[in-house]
Amino acid sequence: MEMEVSRPLNLRCSVQKYDWGKLGEESRVARLFSRNSEAEIEPERPYAEFWMGTHESGPSFVVPGESGSPDSEPVTLRKWILDNPGFLGEKVVDRWGSELPFLFKVLSVAKALSIQAHPDKELARVLHRMRPSIYKDPNQKPEMAIALTDFTALCGFVSIEELKDVLAGVPEIVELIGDENASKVLNIKEQDGYMEVKSILRSIFTKVISASKEAVSELLSKLKCRLNVEHKIRMLTEKEQLVLLLEKQYPADVGVISAFFFNYVKLSPGEALYIGANEPHAYISGDCIECMATSDNVVRAGLTPKYRDVQTLCSMLTYKQDSIHV
Repeated sequence: MEMEVSRPLNLRCSVQKYDWGKLGEESRVARLFSRNSEAEIEPERPYAEFWMGTHESGPSFVVPGESGSPDSEPVTLRKWILDNPGFLGEKVVDRWGSELPFLFKVLSVAKALSIQAHPDKELARVLHRMRPSIYKDPNQKPEMAIALTDFTALCGFVSIEELKDVLAGVPEIVELIGDENASKVLNIKEQDGYMEVKSILRSIFTKVISASKEAVSELLSKLKCRLNVEHKIRMLTEKEQLVLLLEKQYPADVGVISAFFFNYVKLSPGEALYIGANEPHAYISGDCIECMATSDNVVRAGLTPKYRDVQTLCSMLTYKQDSIHV
């Protein structure tokens, strides 16, 4: 049954208390959730994400009395839309059916999120079928982040020229990948095609991200000691300072080393960043709004205590070295 709606519906939205979220009142997410639910803010709890949408991992509910009856029980937004598809509009229903085609979030980031990528539609279907407990839906997840505060992130691979500078200036990475692999990168020429460059980049990134815990721990110890010594005689680069910060947050984690491979992006309030399918990224700090396809599929490989699917991540990435458009 369709119904006429002359005013916005009031929703009760979900909150995610992931450990990378800002604590208590410091979190914009906590303050939004408290106003929305009238729940007290726990000062020592992290409040990471405020979800507005229909995904089963964090559904929104239509407030009782808003769904057709003054004393009705809470009903999920998904069920309400299924009962009232006209609410979405004819064009949306024609393209996506009676499903809300997007998920809207607010994030408050205190420490780095995982090195991750989101699968395209085809891969999402495969992953959901193979491991539904981890990949909870068959949907792709392109997303846009719009900064509410100063916001930092890692996104996409650096240019080949910058990667050559990394290998020249970070001996610990050369030690990890070997001189032969480093030479392949250093010998890449401007006229070399995308597939040839992709093959080399994929090979060395896979070698880094697949390294043993023992090797990573030893190399990070060397890297940290070297940078602490060099800091006494020169100004560290922004990327080097970031790596030291990440090492404090995630000691002995391979994601710290892999940060050298990615663009370091800084957004001012109101600036936005688009992240397509199969592109590596990690949010570092700040508050943002996110809008994405209705999915919670995340393939992780570093900077996280959660499940890491390194093989899938390395095989799915595009390995494009595009400049980041803000």
